[in-house]
Amino acid sequence: MRWRAIAVAVALVAGTAVPAVAEPGSIPATDREIRFVVDGTTAYGTVHVPAHRRGARLAAALLIPGSGPTDRNGNEPPTITPDTLRLIADQLGQDGVLTLRFDKYFTGTTGPGAYRDDPSRIDLPAFTRQALAAYDTLRRQPETDPHSLLIVGHSEGGLQALLVARQAHPRPSGLALLAPQDLRLLDLVRLQLDQQLDAAVQLGQLTEDQATANKTAVATAITDFRAGRPIDTTGLIPPLAAFLQSILGPVNARFVRSDDNIYPPDVARQVRAGTRVTVTCGTADVQVPCETTGPFVTALRKAHVSGPGLVTLDGIDHFLHPAGTPINTQILAPAAQTALHAFTHPYRHP
Repeated sequence: MRWRAIAVAVALVAGTAVPAVAEPGSIPATDREIRFVVDGTTAYGTVHVPAHRRGARLAAALLIPGSGPTDRNGNEPPTITPDTLRLIADQLGQDGVLTLRFDKYFTGTTGPGAYRDDPSRIDLPAFTRQALAAYDTLRRQPETDPHSLLIVGHSEGGLQALLVARQAHPRPSGLALLAPQDLRLLDLVRLQLDQQLDAAVQLGQLTEDQATANKTAVATAITDFRAGRPIDTTGLIPPLAAFLQSILGPVNARFVRSDDNIYPPDVARQVRAGTRVTVTCGTADVQVPCETTGPFVTALRKAHVSGPGLVTLDGIDHFLHPAGTPINTQILAPAAQTALHAFTHPYRHP
């Protein structure tokens, strides 16, 4: 996972047709802009409607982005633009699944909304309420089959998918959790930072002793933050000190505490029995490594969800790229496409 809501009013905005080959009597694929209001903020998004027979009702999936200022397409412009969610929408559309993706708070057209004057007020539940409103907007689309609602979450969006699923009405029939956050937030941050320090030793940028001292200081800072004590970044290498001061500082503290208070396997145990669930982990993912997935998958199993279950993607990174692919290459690895295709099998429209 990278670091870097509820009365709902729905309004459809004029759609823009996407070129597609349609059979006689069918509707071509279309993208349309939508907006919905939650907690006093208008959020904006895109509904992708695949080609379908006139009058048909389609399975429909809410797409939830990862952490930080990640927009409806899965980007943090201008530096990170892999288009992960747009590509997922395209892939699901090929299987006849309608999708809704949206700009969450502080991204895209939505922007900060009601938090403009004080970003430090926002917390994880605010993002969950926004995603719940998006889910309800998806349910209201004229082409949506309300009995085949799905949620697809990437990275932190995987945790959000679970949080939305336990509150949504009707409950989703399927969840695709792609490289989902499966540890408490700060445990995952610590794991990522430890890996980066080890890599710096391998590259000759730090000594073993320096790396060990920084790992200890990171652990202490996290312990102090969780206990409500001031954090001390003295002695940390400057980039690491600046990073911790940012995410544990006053602007982000409320959000970080609200996320870090959640142990994802606890939420996974609450998934409704029989829900179709796919969980992916990529063996080349250094942000949410496969080694952390066990308790999360075990919790889902104890909830008595149905398959496909855990899908290990050999040689695939966090952005669902083949290992070594530049981050802004806008592709989904064939293995990721296959996993999504298997997930949508029961929902494909003839």
